[in-house]
Amino acid sequence: MGEITKRPWGSFEVLSEAPNHKVKRIIVESGGCLSLQLHHLRSEHWFVVSGEGIAFVDGKANSLHAGFSIDIPKKVKHRVQNSSGENLIFIEVQTGEYCGEDDIERFEDKYGRV
Repeated sequence: MGEITKRPWGSFEVLSEAPNHKVKRIIVESGGCLSLQLHHLRSEHWFVVSGEGIAFVDGKANSLHAGFSIDIPKKVKHRVQNSSGENLIFIEVQTGEYCGEDDIERFEDKYGRV
């Protein structure tokens, strides 16, 4: 397993990485919320392992729970927030021509990141 990277909303661990894909295990702590963002060069697929939350994709709210999956096309605004008292854990599969952490355009962030 890879190194755990901390963020204000929780953490993630890269499980697999190649030039055209990346797989992460993402943990969003209770009350945590990722920034409203989009990616120009990759799409994402999220599969929820445990916990509950809400995924906002292209302005639509989607309830998240174990066993639920959702696709986020590239260039579509999205965010996820944990709406429960336990960790929200999901597997993220990124595919595209570039899967670097710098392929992110933020629109809103409760932690003040730009």
